[in-house]
Amino acid sequence: MPSQLALLIYVTGIAWLFRRDFREKPNVTKALWIPFFWLFISMTRAVSEWLSIFGLNVGGASLEEGSPVDALVSFGLIVAGFFILSRRRVSLAEIARNNRWLTIFFVYCFLAVFWSDFPFVAFKRWIKVIGHPIMVLIIFTEPDFEVALTTLLKRSAYIMIPVSILFIKYFPELGRGYSDWTGGVSYSGITLGKNALGVDCLILGFFLFWYLLKVWQFEKSKFRRNELIFCVLFLGMIGWLITMAQSSTSLVSLMIGVTLIIGLGLRFVKNEYVGSYFVFGILICAVAEFGFGASNWLLEILGKDPTLTDRTEVWHDCLKIPINPILGAGFESFWLGDRLKIMWAKWYWRPNQAHNGYIETYLNLGLVGLILLIGLLLSTFWKSRRELLTHFHFGRLRIAFLSLLVAYNWTEASFKALHPMWFMFYIIALDYPKAAGHTPRQSTDLYVGPEEESHLDEAHQT
Repeated sequence: MPSQLALLIYVTGIAWLFRRDFREKPNVTKALWIPFFWLFISMTRAVSEWLSIFGLNVGGASLEEGSPVDALVSFGLIVAGFFILSRRRVSLAEIARNNRWLTIFFVYCFLAVFWSDFPFVAFKRWIKVIGHPIMVLIIFTEPDFEVALTTLLKRSAYIMIPVSILFIKYFPELGRGYSDWTGGVSYSGITLGKNALGVDCLILGFFLFWYLLKVWQFEKSKFRRNELIFCVLFLGMIGWLITMAQSSTSLVSLMIGVTLIIGLGLRFVKNEYVGSYFVFGILICAVAEFGFGASNWLLEILGKDPTLTDRTEVWHDCLKIPINPILGAGFESFWLGDRLKIMWAKWYWRPNQAHNGYIETYLNLGLVGLILLIGLLLSTFWKSRRELLTHFHFGRLRIAFLSLLVAYNWTEASFKALHPMWFMFYIIALDYPKAAGHTPRQSTDLYVGPEEESHLDEAHQT
């Protein structure tokens, strides 16, 4: 098929999906487009990179300073989001009260700007990270939180999945590259790398599987049938894309998330014992690893070498570079200046992260930051466990996503910057249940009345 014809067909299909979305009239406001564009940029390419595709030269960008256009767009979205929240009278005091660990971690990140070798760069990066909670609070303060979250991720899937396939199959100059390790073809789709494509598939595949199980419980109707077809069709496309991307970390993490979503829905699983189940699961994994070398077996299945494609050696080299072990190099500052030159002098593929979220946190924020991160993860698990007992569907999404996020950060670093996984973490970690003039976070199912939501949750618990 000629590429121009394929482009016309795909654009028509995407337009039809959005037309269908608008005709359903989901209970969301126009403000939801602000987090949509924020998520779209973080999951695909920076604005300056999109403009370059159309031949628009917007000026050079450096690793330290970034692109002025990208900075302007990010700042504009943050200001627009802040304006929306001010109109909705969101209380900063209530945010801090409901999210103590998150607040402490965020404040510490700000303080870490001051001992960075590049404080101005670190401060600008911290400002960008503020965008995550602002965008998530817009979602929380929509008339119905779950409808807003579902609409946001469905609209993201409408573009990111079909366009990735379009780029890979018909525009290889945009959707393909070459592996830094093997020299073979690397498929990136709408993103700039195979791992980034894997992350998109991980997030959207996880969400659509959760949504599929949720819609399955709806009463039989035309809407239910259409949503099931949508989920199955897009999950099939995501399966093809994640296979093409060959991102083992995303694939394994997705399997963990899907397994937990299924497991938490089994009738014999008692939700009040979830904490005990996780402790038991950790012990089983420890015995499997130290007693039987389970990780080596898993790496063999995935076709990976014991160094995790040089990741373990990168970890070793990062930890050899001297930093303050208590406070770290400063917020988002390790991969700057002489430290970056040292790493790039050895590694020809020029790493810009430690490929381990916990090591990355230690390098930037030290032991203090790592301890705060672990406390934040534990606090999020406790919130998720509590919500599992009061609002089952979203509660199991929170627990399952938290688990896959913890696993994902073993070989990739996503507790940083504008990473889409970091954005999703704020969705499960941040609580703001009493936005003025809006319904609580524990809202109803998509297009399902409160009575049916209550019935579904009570049916599961019994």
